Amino acid sequence: MLDVTVVLLDDGHASTAIMPVEVFAAAGTLWHDLHERPAQPECQVRTVSITGGPVRSPYGLGIVPQGSIDEVRRTDVVLVASSGLELDLSLIRNSALLPWLRRHYEQGAYLAGACVGAAYLAEAGLLDGRFATSHWALCPKLAARYPRVKWRPDLFVTEDSRLLCSGGVYAAIDVSLYLVEKLCGHDVALECAKALLLPMPRLSQSAYAVAPVGKPHGDDCIRSVEAYMQANLREVISVQRLADRVGMTVRTFGRRFKAATGRMPADYLRALRIAAAKTILEQEARPIQAVSQAVGYDDVAFFRELFKRDTGMTPVEYRAHFAPMQVRERVVLQGA
Repeated sequence: MLDVTVVLLDDGHASTAIMPVEVFAAAGTLWHDLHERPAQPECQVRTVSITGGPVRSPYGLGIVPQGSIDEVRRTDVVLVASSGLELDLSLIRNSALLPWLRRHYEQGAYLAGACVGAAYLAEAGLLDGRFATSHWALCPKLAARYPRVKWRPDLFVTEDSRLLCSGGVYAAIDVSLYLVEKLCGHDVALECAKALLLPMPRLSQSAYAVAPVGKPHGDDCIRSVEAYMQANLREVISVQRLADRVGMTVRTFGRRFKAATGRMPADYLRALRIAAAKTILEQEARPIQAVSQAVGYDDVAFFRELFKRDTGMTPVEYRAHFAPMQVRERVVLQGA
């Protein structure tokens, strides 16, 4: 039986601890219970805090763990729940966790950090040179703080050398199910997901990110080009055409555009079009063909492929996730 330890920390979202506990505890049990068959538990789950005392969430919910980290001699899986966003203070307050994590990793345990929990794996030096993720909005700050880590804000779950991380709060479900599937088998994970009415682990969080296409800058010339691109998404826009608008060679324009925005012109235009497509899908019931044409892609198959590559979802899946109910209902009525 898999021994799982969930570490509770103050000031984090309680769900990043509770959901993993319930996923691991349900593996091999809930599906059988629902079918009135003998349970076959796959995991033994314990909750701990650093001192063994209760932890609190920012919204007043308290959780009492079963023990302290010092009581855990050996475990197969450690999942570090989220803590508060004030990392400097949280890391000092929870500094005793760092050598404890290193010791269990050296003993062969899988270590997972949920959302901000990934910062503790990074602070312990375990993620240096390895892939990791966290909430897409936190990854830039974490990348500045831990530059040796290969941050992947586009992913819900990363795994590298028994070190796992998950994206935002509810991605704690994804990393937990991912570990159930990896260590207990696909059938067990699938039954667990079905019993809890969950999808199988999601891999990409790109569709959830709300980020600017380019970085802020003060280049008025390039800003005028950005405005032109925004206003003419449906048109055929070549780099030569953009360079001619500002009286530059293609090579000079490309260098200056990237220096200002952080992207090459063609990549910027693609990101701009995908962002516009997201907005249309969230707000309107237009057929996918019409959405594709509205953002400058006459080839709808190419648009679908590009959209899925950028967001991890097809346009239809994106609309189903993010459009309001009335839009989804109109799509069904129209057969779009």
